[in-house]
Amino acid sequence: MNEREFFDILLRSWFVLALVLFFVLLRITAPYGRHSREGWGVTVGARLGWLLMEAPASVLFTLWFLNGARAVSATLLVLFAMWQTHYVHRAFIYPFTLDARRRMPLVVVLMGVLFNSVNTYLNGRYLFAFSPGYEPDWLLDPRFVAGAALFAAGYVLNRYADRTLRNERLKSGQRYCRIDRGIFRYVCCPNYLGEIVLWFGWALATWSLAGLSFAVWTAANLLPRGRAHLEWSGQHIEGYPRDRRAVLPGLW
Repeated sequence: MNEREFFDILLRSWFVLALVLFFVLLRITAPYGRHSREGWGVTVGARLGWLLMEAPASVLFTLWFLNGARAVSATLLVLFAMWQTHYVHRAFIYPFTLDARRRMPLVVVLMGVLFNSVNTYLNGRYLFAFSPGYEPDWLLDPRFVAGAALFAAGYVLNRYADRTLRNERLKSGQRYCRIDRGIFRYVCCPNYLGEIVLWFGWALATWSLAGLSFAVWTAANLLPRGRAHLEWSGQHIEGYPRDRRAVLPGLW
């Protein structure tokens, strides 16, 4: 079996695993953040855990870029920059905005490392080695333009939601609190909505099954977790609106 055959098998399997994960997470909520609980073994600081989980996506993507079979082009540089815009922040900035006292199970960290390593392999190797190539005029293609716009909108929404949540916690002195302004009036987790939009934008901009697999995995992970957040909020935050959705306004 050569690498391309291995890649194709892994990519198909990745879609199936995403579907399995979705149904598993509807029943079992990953034990970190507000859903932390005993019985999941050794824990590490949340800052270190997030750094370890997210860093492979930035570092490995750079390695695939530098060692790719495709000649560097303007389009590949733009796609590389889009990916790194998200992951440099997620790996090397976001963790240090977390409460230094928070902890998370090591097993969750290791699962995150595995996911990011496989996902980065699929996207990096496709873009920089196995794709038919992206000519400079791809940057003007309606699929790229629409995808890049979605990516940017999702990124801005994700950052806005994270910043609003952090500021509200600092102001209220509570780790988890009710917010009734902006998009928070409609969904419990607009940060998750932003990330889902972002990666479906990536799938469109790259026009690839590898990109789509990332978007599907993102939705499979965050839709159930958003629902768990909504249920938790209804149980623990007084007066939490009953008509608020978890992630998708009016739908989920």
